[in-house]
Amino acid sequence: MEVLVPSSRPLRADARRNREALLAVAREAFRTGEADAHVEEIARRAEVAVGTFYRHFETREALIEEVYRQEVAELCAAPAHLLDRHAPDEALRHFLLLLVEHAAVGKGMAVALESIMATDSPIFDDARTQMAQALDQLLQAGTAAGTIRGDVSGRTLLRALGGICGMHATEGWQNEAVHITAILFDGLRFGAQNAD
Repeated sequence: MEVLVPSSRPLRADARRNREALLAVAREAFRTGEADAHVEEIARRAEVAVGTFYRHFETREALIEEVYRQEVAELCAAPAHLLDRHAPDEALRHFLLLLVEHAAVGKGMAVALESIMATDSPIFDDARTQMAQALDQLLQAGTAAGTIRGDVSGRTLLRALGGICGMHATEGWQNEAVHITAILFDGLRFGAQNAD
């Protein structure tokens, strides 16, 4: 089968709808644990032809990467919205819990993502960089407000959360991760300029 490389031109409305449908179907399949969903099945559920799939994605792995990129982009857009609605320390607390939730959803995608791990895809490094930057934004806002200590970087905090969320193979890990995240958050407030 001839594989057509997606162009960088803006997509027509119908092509954009087809692409969005493929992504939505794949995302739902991976989230619900159907990590081995085949291209043909994804195309069928999206109500498009297999050829249409390959017009948008060179390979199944390219689709998986794009689904993961969407998840990370949505997650990392959250700090701005959280800071609009909450004080900086509360915004940070909410975002830490979103990261735990992301790890829980990511567990469903883990098998699908394994097919990318053997490649030289920069997707995981890119995701870590974006998440660390999102945390930096919240940490800096909290430090400026005097409610979060100023000696912790987003990358360091992300590493701590990675350790917490790395427990996801154990029963009831998410409740425990939320509890440990609350302790971590208390530590971020300890020593802050305006701490009680």
